[in-house]
Order: sequence, then structure tokens, then C-alpha cells
Amino acid sequence: MTEPFNIGRNRAQESTNAIERMYITMRHLFIRGFYKPMGVSGETLREALLTLRPEIYGAIAESKVELSGLQYIIERLPEGIEECSFINLTSDEGYSNSHFKAIIPPKRRRNCYRIDEEQMNIEITRGRSEIYDILTHLTFMFIESHKIMRNVVINEAGHTSRDWEKLSAAVLKEVELSQHEREIAITHTANILGRTFAEITQVYDRFATKDNPDKFLHLIYNLGKLAIREIIHGDKRVITFSPVVRERLGHHIHGEVWANNIKKTLHKHDLIHRKLHIVSANMHSVMNTLFSPLALKDLLKEKSAFEVYEELSNAKNKTLRHTVTKKAKEEGMIVLDDESGTNIDVQIFDLAKLSHYKGNTKLNANEEAPVIIVMDYAFGEQAYETMDELLKPYKDEEKPVDMNVDSISIMGKAGILEGGKGDLMIPDAHLFEGTADNYPFYNELTKSDFEDQGLRVYDGSMVTVLGTSLQNRDLLKFFHDSTWNVIGLEMEGAHYQKAIQAASRLRGNISPKVKLRYAYYASDNPLETGSTLASGGLGTAGVKPTYLITEKILEQIIDDAIQNLK
Repeated sequence: MTEPFNIGRNRAQESTNAIERMYITMRHLFIRGFYKPMGVSGETLREALLTLRPEIYGAIAESKVELSGLQYIIERLPEGIEECSFINLTSDEGYSNSHFKAIIPPKRRRNCYRIDEEQMNIEITRGRSEIYDILTHLTFMFIESHKIMRNVVINEAGHTSRDWEKLSAAVLKEVELSQHEREIAITHTANILGRTFAEITQVYDRFATKDNPDKFLHLIYNLGKLAIREIIHGDKRVITFSPVVRERLGHHIHGEVWANNIKKTLHKHDLIHRKLHIVSANMHSVMNTLFSPLALKDLLKEKSAFEVYEELSNAKNKTLRHTVTKKAKEEGMIVLDDESGTNIDVQIFDLAKLSHYKGNTKLNANEEAPVIIVMDYAFGEQAYETMDELLKPYKDEEKPVDMNVDSISIMGKAGILEGGKGDLMIPDAHLFEGTADNYPFYNELTKSDFEDQGLRVYDGSMVTVLGTSLQNRDLLKFFHDSTWNVIGLEMEGAHYQKAIQAASRLRGNISPKVKLRYAYYASDNPLETGSTLASGGLGTAGVKPTYLITEKILEQIIDDAIQNLK
């Protein structure tokens, strides 16, 4: 009876070792300053990723090209990176003031710049997690490009197959392809990728852009072309790290500027001494929850609150969203669009200016009413940098002023290990993957707060991982089945807790009695085939859990504030 468990444990150990090798190797390459991903220097990364076989990268270890994984990484890397032989990871080094146009990936907020035909620069302003994320995606992309190359190069002289010649002709054609020509090209591409015609047509439009409906063909062609050039002509692709990013990384340069901007704004509006409630969430749920009852009274007579929230979540409803935003600003909402490089926007809500929320007017015009600071999602280790800086005292001209933090609430998306997309996770501890670090805490939110709402709710421990793209089934199953009682995985929890515990228990910057609230909703289930992050987003399924969590956080903040006024 123990053999299956031992097999699972051994595979989990192999996966853990692979993640550790990747982590150490990436740090080594960063210190070194450059490496060739498909050369000797990149071999350890490639081998570790192939050993790990993350769920998000699907068929990475097979000869056929992985399509869903390719779509996932392309949405998180800058447009045109597959054409570049030289990729330079930089800090914020002034390119925003140049003639270079910033390229922002659809699913990652980072500035990238196409320097010339061969070089892409990617700005790193969010810490080591951003480097791990980029290097992992690039390693996967290069592995897939060499699969393409092996399927089209037919001899040592560099002669290529007929399929490749037909794909090249279609891509290099100067006019848009007809449907007939497109299907011919797809047929040849399917042979190159080891996929069926049906499989290609199923994903084809997911890669398309407004300017390039045939982007899929261009992507495959460019990936194959550079891989062929690497093998036949020895022109290796190179990843470099600028001296400035190597010098700045880990010094909280962007986080310090970001936190100081918030504190200066609080001081300017005479809010720095008020009780503060920090909420890490998105930039719409708190605002919509507080102000849609005021701004959309008529609509709420016809529809339920969650139906209205769904409409507000639709990017096409700009007028509706503008109406709520306008009302929020009239009621005192302060918006701090990020200029520090953290890519974390901030909203500040003075509850003394909130005239009405769920029939309650007790906080209105009260000088002791608290202030809510909503910060957009951090990314991995950036959570430590931003929270650590935010909890430090404000350096006034006269003397340092401690931040009067009453509660910290973290809402986020996470992978769930039991259940499905949209379900809720309420943690009581964060375990830091690859280390012995663990952070138990008392959570003001409980499982019972969310029961009878039509969603499944789980409580237990969360694993804070180096990157969601590194997770594999064996490792996660071991976590789930072990005595750690792990219910999900995310990237920021342990980093937030590290900063909070340092501020409250070691430095004494905030009260050790600060209330903590953590709640996550499931964006994916990496243990379930077809439910990984590569399978697509949540869509409207994320609306209900987002607003259930938001309403519960606000309810507790406001109830506590009213109790303190008595």
C-alpha cells in the first residue's frame, strides 16, 4: 500500500529539486550578467524545466509543440520578442523619455522597448519574482522553438522541409492571406508542430491581434527561423542583465518612492494620524462596492448588486464605470496613479466623507473615521518591498510619525488544490515553498463568513510559490495530501506576512494587534486537466467571489470603526 505514495513522494522530491536548481541557477546567471539560453550556460534551466514539466506548459517534454502554454507566455511577453536574438533585462533607465514606444504585454504590467530588429529591452521594477517569471517563460519559448527547428531541418547542410518553405512563403507574402491560403498554411504548420489541422484552427484566433490576424503563423515562423539560425550558423540568442538592474535589485528603490508618495498624500490631506486600513485588491471592487449604491440607484432597483457588478466588470461599459468613478471622486476618493515604477496604483477613501453606505451615516463628517488605502496587486517578492516600505514611519519635518495601521486585508486570485474556479480559500498560514519558513496568523475572516453563498469554501494553509508557472501535479498533490493541509498556492502571502511581522514584532512600527484578513478566490486548479491558468481566464465567474470578499472586508472595517466611535 505504501508504494504509490513513495512513487508520488519521489516525484514530488524530483520536482522540488528541479525548482531549487532553477532558483539557484537564475540567481547565478543574474549575477554573471548574461547567458545563452540554448547554450551550455542555459542547459541547467532547460533540464530543470523539462524535469519539472509544469502543468501550465502542458506538452513541454513531448516532441509536439505545446499550444496553450505558448499562448499563455505570449500574453505575458512583449509583442515581437520571438523575433529578437538579444533580450536585455534593465531597470527603469530612462527609456520612457526616449522615442522608443513602450510595449506592454496584455497580461503583465511591464514596460518593454524594441530597440532595433534584433533587441528587446524589458524593464524590471518589481523584484526577483519578475525575473523568475520572465526567464521561465523565455526558457519554455526557446525549448518550443527548437522543437520547430528539429521538425523542419532535414540535413546538416541546413536544408529545410517542404512544409517550412510553404509556411515561409505564406508569412512573407505582403498581402493578407485569403481563407484558402490560410488553411493551406495551417496544414503545413500542423505537420511542423506535430499537431492536427483541427488543433491549430481551434487556437488560431486566440493568437490573432487587430493588426495581425495571422499572428500564429508569424510566431511559429519567427521562432523556427531563429532556432535554425542558432543551429546552422551558430548565432545564439542571448539574455543580458544591465549593470543598473543588477545594482538596484533588492534595494527597494521603487517601493520606497511608491510608499512615500502615499504618506505625503495622507499628510497633505491631514489623514496621516487617522486609523488606517490597508487593502491589497484590484482597482474596482472596493470603489464599486462603496459607491455603486449611490451612483447607480436606478439600475439597482431593476437588477441585483451582483448583476450590476458584472456589468461594471465588462470593459465595454465605460459609461457605467465612469459614473461610479465620478461619484467616488465627488465623495472624496483620492487616486494615485503609479509613477514610481512599481505598477501599483492606489486609491484612498476617507470614510468621513462617505455620506451613505448600506444605510449607515455614523461615520459621515466624523473626524475619527478611518481611512482605507487600496493598493493594486503586487507581484511575488514585490509584496515584501511595498508593504515593508508602507509600514515604516512617515518622516515628517519635525519627527517620524508612525503609521496608525488598524488592519491589513489581502484579497487575491490563487490556484486551488481542491475545488474549481471561483471557489474561495480562507488561509490560517502561509508556507514559503523551498524553505522552512512558515507564517501562521489569526485571520479575521473565517470559513463561516462565506458559507451559504453558492460557492465552495476551504480553509487551511496556502503555499507561497516562486512562480505559478513552475508548479507541477506531483508536487502539488504531495502538498495537498500531506499533513500541511494545503488548500492552494499563490505568490505574495508569505512576503506580505514577512513585512507585517517585521513591522509589528521586531521594529515596533505598527501595533502587534493589527487585524489581518486574507481571502483568495480560485483562478485555476493546477491539479485538474483543462483548469490550469493556460486554459483561460475566469471571465464573469470571478465577479461573485471578488465582491463577496470585498463586501465582507468592508463590513468588518466599518463595523469596527463604528464600535470604536461609541
